[in-house]
Amino acid sequence: MTHRTRLLITALLLCHQLPVAAVVTSQLLAQNQARPKAASKDGAAQKKALPKTACAAEAEAAQAGEATICAIQQEKIGSVYQLHGDVEIYYVDYVLRADEATYDSDTGEATATGHFRLDGGPNDDHIKASHGTYNLTSETGSFYDVTGTTGFRFEGNRAVLTSSAPFAFNGKRVEKTSPERYLVYDGSITTCELPHPKWKFEAHKVSVDVGGNASIDHSTFFLLGFPIFYFPYATHPVNREARQTGFLVPSAGRSSANGTEFGDAFYWDINRSMDATIGGEYFSKRGWMQRGDFRMRPSDTSYLELNYFGMIDRGIEIGTPTGNQLLREGGEEARLLGQGHYDGIRAVSNVDYLTSFLFRLAFNDTYTQAINSEVKSQMFLEKDSNGFDLGAMVERYQNFFQLTQANGTLTNPPVFNDVQIWHAPSFDASSVDRRLGHTPFEWSFDSSFAGLSRSEPGFSTSTLLERLDFAPEISLPLLFHGWSFRPALAADETYYTERLENGVAVSDAISHQALDASVEARPPVLEKVFDKEFLGHKWKHVIEPEAIYRYVTGVNNFNQILKFDEHDILSDTNEVEYGFTTRLYAKRKPSSQVPCQRPMAALAIGSAAPPQAVPWQRINYQETESCQHAPPIREVVTWSVFQKYFLNPTFGGALVPGERNVFSATEELTGIAFLTEARHLSPLVSRLRVATSSKIDTEWDMDYDFRLGRMNASTLLVNYNVGPFTVGGGDAFLQIPQTKNTTNIGTCASGNAAIQPTCKFQQFRMGLGYGSLTRHGFSGAADFGFDAEINQLQFASLQSTYNWDCCGLTLEYRRYSIGNVREENLFRFNFTLANIGSFGNLRPQERLY
Repeated sequence: MTHRTRLLITALLLCHQLPVAAVVTSQLLAQNQARPKAASKDGAAQKKALPKTACAAEAEAAQAGEATICAIQQEKIGSVYQLHGDVEIYYVDYVLRADEATYDSDTGEATATGHFRLDGGPNDDHIKASHGTYNLTSETGSFYDVTGTTGFRFEGNRAVLTSSAPFAFNGKRVEKTSPERYLVYDGSITTCELPHPKWKFEAHKVSVDVGGNASIDHSTFFLLGFPIFYFPYATHPVNREARQTGFLVPSAGRSSANGTEFGDAFYWDINRSMDATIGGEYFSKRGWMQRGDFRMRPSDTSYLELNYFGMIDRGIEIGTPTGNQLLREGGEEARLLGQGHYDGIRAVSNVDYLTSFLFRLAFNDTYTQAINSEVKSQMFLEKDSNGFDLGAMVERYQNFFQLTQANGTLTNPPVFNDVQIWHAPSFDASSVDRRLGHTPFEWSFDSSFAGLSRSEPGFSTSTLLERLDFAPEISLPLLFHGWSFRPALAADETYYTERLENGVAVSDAISHQALDASVEARPPVLEKVFDKEFLGHKWKHVIEPEAIYRYVTGVNNFNQILKFDEHDILSDTNEVEYGFTTRLYAKRKPSSQVPCQRPMAALAIGSAAPPQAVPWQRINYQETESCQHAPPIREVVTWSVFQKYFLNPTFGGALVPGERNVFSATEELTGIAFLTEARHLSPLVSRLRVATSSKIDTEWDMDYDFRLGRMNASTLLVNYNVGPFTVGGGDAFLQIPQTKNTTNIGTCASGNAAIQPTCKFQQFRMGLGYGSLTRHGFSGAADFGFDAEINQLQFASLQSTYNWDCCGLTLEYRRYSIGNVREENLFRFNFTLANIGSFGNLRPQERLY
């Protein structure tokens, strides 16, 4: 028989256990007492008893569906047992205990008084009452003066959680009307420690459908003993996976730029694999903001999610050289994420649509997202078969930039333009390296056919031009006494229906035929294992040198090729790339224990973005950055150093001095993808990472230009955690040569190459944290970014949390200073009740931890 009991709204305790009295265990009876025998046919009672330990053992041995009855005294008249003293009735996985009870074995009805208790079941329910009735067969009954818990297993004086949704309750009367439904009258519920909970709901009536939802009628919410809210009706899922249509808990907050903020949302449970949320917020100084989310997950391998964010802005007055002006910063942004698999075909959608970059700057509350000027959208189909890849894609790229005035200052009010590039559509086919017959040669190919378009201020192509590209390659992998060589020869044929003439796209076909020859050489790896241990570890040092020679010829019309992507920046080159990677490994003893802790992994500076959540998938930073023992072998130091020497410094005449020249030979080499003048030697590229343990991670990426005698780019990241403390810091430095075609896009303060030939950028970021989101007691974190060139604090965040046993309060202050667009102080909070919900305007994805 299946029997489940959940008496009230499920509760996920933020903290720990409920203090409860020790489980009542009966004392052993006198040795002359024995188990009561079955009543005689005439109903005469046999007044003997059995020790409880033997009773429980016999209950376990009883056949399914049979009841085992124990008491100090019992009388049986017909099918009715009269039980007196330490009554216990075992049935399936439940135990009913009381001082006095009657039990009808034919109907399964039990009536009990005095220390009534019902324990057990799949959800570990524990009910205490003054008296009650319960039918063991139909699993229905009534209980009076009730206190109870569900989701706990009692071990001595300890209560161990056995469910993700435990809770405690009391009531004057509790009715179980069916195996899956309970009614509680004139009682209270909480997830806090008893008998003095931090919060509780006092309700006239609570209806619970086990595995479904709980509804509460005429309830008052008490916090620290004070009544806070009255709810004529409220509902909450009892099952963690259950959902129900209805209004969500309202949100509220305060912003210096937007004023008082208040909002709410409506949740629509469409079906088990589809739902939607529609809501809005009112900003007293600005207007109405709209939000919407639609989620669908038809299978384990497919999902679809649509997010919408919009603002109807009344505008703000700003001072301009011509007087005050009303600036409206409203706009819309929508994002569509999806993935699906069918018959070996993978379909992916990542579409981002933005109507105004000014809107993103003004209203996005995540700093890195607010300043991101790029809008990328892509949808593609892909199928892999036996080493061949076929794909179809539609892609849109948009990049916004703010205009500057003649003196180099930013326009006021801010004015933005954009560059747009379309691939609509693109068809691609390629293969991995494959053996050519029975020869040692290998072959592969890449090909594409695309419809393209590009537009920017002062320039545009036709609505759709065509490009056809085909690039076969043949190679010969060789091994010789530990050396590895890979000579390769490729041909690249690319055809366009339009070309660039005097800065204008004209309808005149053009093509290039390039020959690409290369040789990769990798000498034997140099390695040494040190016999002597150091710091309790054995050490190994490895050096991996490499060199690549590349020669490309045939691109004689580079400056007439329209630029859309990496296919269009292939140029003549004659170059040698050389470098090495050195690694230092440490191996610890198998018996050594290395503690690990990542209390605030999301606060790490420069860390990878959290994995993209799919609908109904919970992202937990404590899980994605799981704390485990360190592996027996750790790569402590990794250092890569490489450089290029260009034998053809003008790239076959493609380089135009004083302009930004982007070639495939330089695009991914350094932090600066372009050249402004001819040169033989590229900057020296260094990539260093040090991770001595799971507590510390340091990375320094640096490009040094010997020709100019300076660092062009440097990025330093340091993250350290010990115990509950997390510290992270970063420094990003960049020097970019300014050219004549950058004077109108706000790259530098002056915007004039003659006045300021180099654009300098240097930004610092620091993160400090203590505790974690679920830590009992106090936790806090701070994060800020500072621009050293303009001497300005760009953003700052302070967040603190205090968690009690059943609720938590988080307060946050944020400061934004983004150019001449946004100066804002934002105050947010979040009050969370364990497994009930949260109130406030601090969203989980915007937390520091």
